[in-house]
Amino acid sequence: MKRVILIASLTTIIVLTFIILITTNMKKEKMNVSEIILKSSAFLNGEEIPEKYTCNGDDVIPPLEISAVPTTAKSLALVMEDPDAPKSTWYHWIKWNMMPDTKKIDEGEEPIGVGGEGTSGNLSYEGPCPPSGKHKYIFSVYALDVILELDEGSTKKQLDKAMGGHVIGEGKLEGFYGEEKIK
Repeated sequence: MKRVILIASLTTIIVLTFIILITTNMKKEKMNVSEIILKSSAFLNGEEIPEKYTCNGDDVIPPLEISAVPTTAKSLALVMEDPDAPKSTWYHWIKWNMMPDTKKIDEGEEPIGVGGEGTSGNLSYEGPCPPSGKHKYIFSVYALDVILELDEGSTKKQLDKAMGGHVIGEGKLEGFYGEEKIK
């Protein structure tokens, strides 16, 4: 009986030690992610996205500037999403395997890279187009320590899985678009 209790206690200690090591390593990985600066000359972080870059305007890519990318980056990934969409997050733009030295994306110019499938089936930029109310749009850039082996047209979920453990830098730019709800 003592032997069974001893084995159970040792097993519990080993499992707990393993969990602590995994948690500690995950926290260290997360802490080593550098902050990338992502900005636009068309709108400031947290401000209104001009109509020109939306479905009500020319629906063109806004100019973006990327800086402070880690020198060890092998590629960049870019995602634009609308977390305020009615049913779930709407992905407007998914791109990966962009050159790590990309410093700017010119207005209306799709950067070189692989296009992922957005929520509406698009493989390139789709501007903000809220069905009602004002929505937040988040542009995220990720520096990766690998070039992803992911097929064109892959989804955001597949991109997230492929990027797992490879993100060494991240930056965000948020903008808003749409009409305020009248109460």
